[in-house]
Amino acid sequence: MADALAARNEDALIVVDVQNDFVRGGALAAPDGEAIVPLVNRLTVAFAQVVLTQDWHPPSHASFASSHPGAKPFDVIAMPYGPQVLWPDHCVQGSHGAALVAGLAVDSAFLMLRKGIHAAVDSYSAFLEADRKTTTGLDALLGARGVGRVFVCGLATDFCVAFTALDARAAGFETFVVEDACRAIDADGSLAAARARMDAAGVRRIASTALLP
Repeated sequence: MADALAARNEDALIVVDVQNDFVRGGALAAPDGEAIVPLVNRLTVAFAQVVLTQDWHPPSHASFASSHPGAKPFDVIAMPYGPQVLWPDHCVQGSHGAALVAGLAVDSAFLMLRKGIHAAVDSYSAFLEADRKTTTGLDALLGARGVGRVFVCGLATDFCVAFTALDARAAGFETFVVEDACRAIDADGSLAAARARMDAAGVRRIASTALLP
């Protein structure tokens, strides 16, 4: 039986980047990423307020290693806003890789939020871009809709899920990450580091059994 965390009308579920490039066969796949889709679909049914995010980069985005001669994926370079991990080209606007995974339930979402659209700035979080200044407006929108608790799931735990959860918490929302409805890239200890940051910030990490009957 689900406990007191069962979804209420004033809760929001944020489904982060369940896209082809982040699952098997994709350019930046989180191992076993496609396996979360049935569980994510069950979660969307449980929530009255659902937000979907979609990584949506223009070609030659500044976060792509291919945009920097001599650079390799996973190198780190200095950008005006701070250190930037360089990624393989992924989630290019309009591409198959940027499309949501087939079978993902989308009809109940009230918002599709595309991020990473600015060519010179990366964007992990659904709330703030990597310059930590440019806002998506999501915190204000959720506040206007009476949301008090935010639950986050999707891909990948150690990057876009964690950044979204941390920014939700910083914006004043009680925040939960549904860990079994996420998968991680886990490069060089990134998952453990992300969990430590979330724990320190007061983000609660839970299993879906806390929400679903």
